[in-house]
Amino acid sequence: MTDAIRTQHLSKIYGDIKAVDDFDFTAQKGEVIALLGPNGAGKSTLMNMITGFLAPTSGKIFVEGLNIAEQPLKAKSKIGFLPEGSPLYPDMSVKMFLQYMADLRHVGIKEIEHAIHLANIENVLNQKIETLSKGYLRRVGFAQSILSNPDILLLDEPTDGLDPNQKEHMRRLIGQMGKNKTILISTHLLEEAETICTRIILINKGKMMADGSCQEILSKAKTKTLAAAFKKLTQSTEE
Repeated sequence: MTDAIRTQHLSKIYGDIKAVDDFDFTAQKGEVIALLGPNGAGKSTLMNMITGFLAPTSGKIFVEGLNIAEQPLKAKSKIGFLPEGSPLYPDMSVKMFLQYMADLRHVGIKEIEHAIHLANIENVLNQKIETLSKGYLRRVGFAQSILSNPDILLLDEPTDGLDPNQKEHMRRLIGQMGKNKTILISTHLLEEAETICTRIILINKGKMMADGSCQEILSKAKTKTLAAAFKKLTQSTEE
């Protein structure tokens, strides 16, 4: 079976800073994987390389067997991406923006309506994007990421700015979609990793510290909570 995502010795270096350091991992269909780490750990950099928005300093990335450096358009067509900060077009209405993104991806009105429904943004369709709250910006960004019903979803802090009810809706939706897709989310929220993810990759200073289910990581760290495991494993890599 072809891996949905595979990285080989992936690194990104800025001067003396290794944002991502020799990162190897694979992801399969049906997995919801959390990249869990503090701000500045390298989560967003890793996602931006996997989606092809950022070129690696070294290493290779394969998306459903396609080398993204050699077949970028075909590989990127497999991915839906919600980037950090939801960079959108502020002067467009939500409806106009989604129509524009759908045209780029060659999908029609049914796909647009489905994404609008899943993201629960019906009541802001005619608003300009610049007028939206942070929570609605994330939800509009999420809607554009699922327009083409991609096999792979990369979601950078998907619940950032959402209120508690919206967070619960988003987490439940990710869990449901993850049964038939490969979903990679970045988060610094322990509860998010524990509640919706089938697998957790702990990352700090660009390095992978642990990879497995929540129980496997707790067992490795010999702790009872994910917070304690993260603290212990982080300290062990810095000694």
